[in-house]
Amino acid sequence: MSTETVPSAAEPVGEVAAPPRRGALLVGLIALAVAAAAFLLLVVARPGTPGDTSPEAGFARDMAVHHAQAVEMAFAVRDASTDGPIRNLAYDIITTQSTQRGIFMGWLQQWGLDQASDRPPMAWMAGHGHGGPSTGAATGTQGVMPGMATPEEMDRLRAARGRDAEILFLQLMIRHHEGGVDMARGVVRLSDRVEVRELAQHIVDGQTAEITLMKGFLQARGGQPLPSILTP
Repeated sequence: MSTETVPSAAEPVGEVAAPPRRGALLVGLIALAVAAAAFLLLVVARPGTPGDTSPEAGFARDMAVHHAQAVEMAFAVRDASTDGPIRNLAYDIITTQSTQRGIFMGWLQQWGLDQASDRPPMAWMAGHGHGGPSTGAATGTQGVMPGMATPEEMDRLRAARGRDAEILFLQLMIRHHEGGVDMARGVVRLSDRVEVRELAQHIVDGQTAEITLMKGFLQARGGQPLPSILTP
């Protein structure tokens, strides 16, 4: 025979459901506390916002300028050549580097920093295995980012047509990509911010692959690359 007690009609049946509701409330409070603790841990663990003279800020500003010239060079060869593979490469450079440039500008805005600075180009790498503002890796001039084309080289590229334009573009863009790889490797070494390191490594991988592609294009046109500015 069952010994279970059946509540009488006088007992308030509604109170029997109270413990489950209190249990659900307790579970909800625990879950909320865990979520709050996880959020706090994430905030505490995340590196602080980069300052105006940080490697991240310097990289974002300098690489934005570097990318802008690459886009200009790509537009120039696109208009000067009818070769399909060259024009496709130019299109890829225009779209990829324009998008990345927007990301750099977005970072600076997010960090509350100006998009331009009075600091010399590459000052963020001074003392970290790079000449910083005192050297220009591509041209030997002061305050020049590695791989940047000179104004005279840009004028020659704008004036060239056909195969001559293709060869000059490939020579200049190979060197330009080498400079971009150098800068991206630098910020990977210096930054502890995940988003900066990941995009910089993406630049290293993508531009290294394009350097190989462009060297093949250049060889097929009887051209030779300019002396490499990358250290072994």
